[in-house]
Amino acid sequence: MDKYLSNAKNMLDFIKKSPSCYHVIDNFKTMLDNKGFCELKENRLWNIKEGNGYYTVRGDSSIIAFYIPCKDYSNYQICASHSDSPSFKIKENPEMLTDGHYVELNVEKYGGMIFAPWFDRPLSIAGRLVVSEGSRLVSKLVNVDRDLVMIPNLAIHMNRQVNDGYAYNAQKDMLPVFGSLEAKGTFMSLIAEAAGVKEEDILGHDLFLYNRMRGTTLGINEEFVAAPKLDDLECAYSSIEGMLNAKLSKDYVTVCAVFDNEEVGSGTKQGAGSTFFPEVLKRISYLCGKNEEEYYMAVADSFMLSADNAHAVHPNYQDKTDPTNRPYINEGIVLKYNASQKYTTDANSAALVKYLCKKEKIKCQVFFNRSDMLGGSTLGNILTGQVSIKAADIGLPQLSMHSTYETAGCKDLDDMITLMGSFYELGKEVQI
Repeated sequence: MDKYLSNAKNMLDFIKKSPSCYHVIDNFKTMLDNKGFCELKENRLWNIKEGNGYYTVRGDSSIIAFYIPCKDYSNYQICASHSDSPSFKIKENPEMLTDGHYVELNVEKYGGMIFAPWFDRPLSIAGRLVVSEGSRLVSKLVNVDRDLVMIPNLAIHMNRQVNDGYAYNAQKDMLPVFGSLEAKGTFMSLIAEAAGVKEEDILGHDLFLYNRMRGTTLGINEEFVAAPKLDDLECAYSSIEGMLNAKLSKDYVTVCAVFDNEEVGSGTKQGAGSTFFPEVLKRISYLCGKNEEEYYMAVADSFMLSADNAHAVHPNYQDKTDPTNRPYINEGIVLKYNASQKYTTDANSAALVKYLCKKEKIKCQVFFNRSDMLGGSTLGNILTGQVSIKAADIGLPQLSMHSTYETAGCKDLDDMITLMGSFYELGKEVQI
């Protein structure tokens, strides 16, 4: 268990340092830099050398890292996950004076979250600013690293039916209290101070609420890990760790991609539905001397793991899970299937995941939605619509998905890091 706790605590430290998707990518950049990876700018010429690792960032919130073993590589070995989580985004002109005594912040919901857990807990604000530095416009990360705002519940005396079910209104019920009357006119100056910039230099912002409650391990043997943003930082962190610690294959270009905006459909310039993914693969191919036909040949021989967490059987709602496919926390990697192709797993791609799990002595579980219940989708089918590539959807079993505080398993995290490393080390001896 000590090994599992070590990985869990390292991930919790990462999550604490990553209060927004922009911080997630900045922290991944640091991890890659420390391993000798070099940043490539999309708007600059790329110089790629054999035996080196590189990464490129789009929109400050998506990253694609890759390692070039040789310029005569055969294909791509890819893992994809996402950096964003459901939250509340701060609107422009956010201050709202309420009843002459409170200052609230005007927010809108980002992604499909559970509202109730956001109430009555310390929250703060993080994201990015765009500021002017002379004639340049520069992006700056910001994190107000203290308990700052709260969304207060209505007392049961004034809403006796709240425990019988309540339809929350995002514009009315979910506004965070920023301060008393004295707080009026101070929001942007507070943000500027936290970022170390002048208020008058701020020309744009993408700011989000985040839960201040630190992640922890719990259970009789500390077998569970609980934290904000486990969906999908658990898989994103595992994929980066797996890539950085693996003995990378000499046959493949290994690729680790983390995209923003999965929670709102991926249809943005930095989302999985954009041109980011195929453009990076093509640039790699052409700079390694391959022509267009050879690029398509490499893609046809490639494989992708779409890694996004999965629903574990809920002990209080066991009937919400498929009768015969029932994933449990700390009982292995989850393969996700869907007949309507919301997930990319098929017989061929499942076989490779099961092969790797067997090789590493990792348990493998299966997730299906109940046939009378719609589920969500993820990155896999969006990316395979951009690049025709063999793929499987996998994840780690968790409870409370899309809550502001989620629960998963310490052993499962360790298994995913091991699986990712094995996937990146896989040689050409395994054919699909």
